[in-house]
Amino acid sequence: MLAVIETGGKQYKIREGEIISTEKIEKQGEVAIDKVLLVVDEEKSKVLIGKPWVEGAKVVAEILETAKAKKIYVERFKPKVRYHKKIGHRQWQIKLKIKKIDLSQI
Repeated sequence: MLAVIETGGKQYKIREGEIISTEKIEKQGEVAIDKVLLVVDEEKSKVLIGKPWVEGAKVVAEILETAKAKKIYVERFKPKVRYHKKIGHRQWQIKLKIKKIDLSQI
């Protein structure tokens, strides 16, 4: 089974058992994501498309770890005035393991 979910303002294509990195969520243990945009059941050849989300569908995931991502450098530069400024930023991320794509309430 395949699904497309939305979390942290981004969309992710997922399958059961996959591990993905997303924006930080302020929860511990298991998380239920109900913003499911698309579900494809390959066994039954069934496709559910949401308007904007699939009603009754949810994805259950487990939070594995919370950590910071790789550092991104931003540099400002103005020519001829000897101005430059270098700034680094590290975004908080979590790793999610997709346990189950639940369609029981459809």
